[in-house]
Amino acid sequence: MKIELNGEQLETTEKTVLALRNTIFGSKPGVVVILNGHQLNEDHPLSSGDEVFFIEKGVMPSQRQLEKMMAARHTPKVHDRVKQGKVAIAGLGGLGSNIAVALARIGVGSLLLVDFDVVEPSNLNRQSYYVEHLGRPKTEALSEQLRKINPYITIHAEQVKIDETNANRLFEGYGIVCEAFDSPKEKAMLINTLLTSRSDVKIVAASGLAGYESANTIRTDRKLKNLYVCGDGENEARPGRGLMAPRVLVCAGHQATMVLRLLMCIKDV
Repeated sequence: MKIELNGEQLETTEKTVLALRNTIFGSKPGVVVILNGHQLNEDHPLSSGDEVFFIEKGVMPSQRQLEKMMAARHTPKVHDRVKQGKVAIAGLGGLGSNIAVALARIGVGSLLLVDFDVVEPSNLNRQSYYVEHLGRPKTEALSEQLRKINPYITIHAEQVKIDETNANRLFEGYGIVCEAFDSPKEKAMLINTLLTSRSDVKIVAASGLAGYESANTIRTDRKLKNLYVCGDGENEARPGRGLMAPRVLVCAGHQATMVLRLLMCIKDV
């Protein structure tokens, strides 16, 4: 039968995945087996057209193999659709930087990162930056991280402050925009500017993620036809209730998940 093994076509007479692995590696330990996007812990029959990956721990695969492995892990048809996606992120703080990392890991094909600020010490408690990034533009530091996570996506960065005069130009061509500002005023500005001028854009926004209340109160709601809001809608940052990594990351995860659902043409939350 013909299968695809580690990104290459292979003709094999083996009937099961483990039999094929043993033919190639013998009794060598530490070989991860992925069949059609699912990691196996037990044997499974092989069928013509199956996509199989054997990953030796500690061994760097080729660029083609690595891309194929990522696609297999995400399920090939899902990966193909996500790879065609174009997503913009407005604000690269606690929400935006972590949304960007999640989207890079799932292989979103094109990301636009927009922020005017530099990395400060106060950012390190919840944002995806390191001490070595202090003083550097967030667009630059985050782009560098994302390319290390996934070198096969396209990253565009704009170091500029977003306002009513440039929002439409900045996000032209991007059908999904993640609103990731700290300021309620800036949130409203971006949402109103884009939704009143573009019928095609979908906005994934956030409200209410501060403090250390239960993360179970954070949810995703569809507020308008093209507006999704993640958070609990109540717990904003104020004295005695700061922005802390756990709830910020939970909310960022909600936003990234909603983006993924939209890329898969699922409009319900």
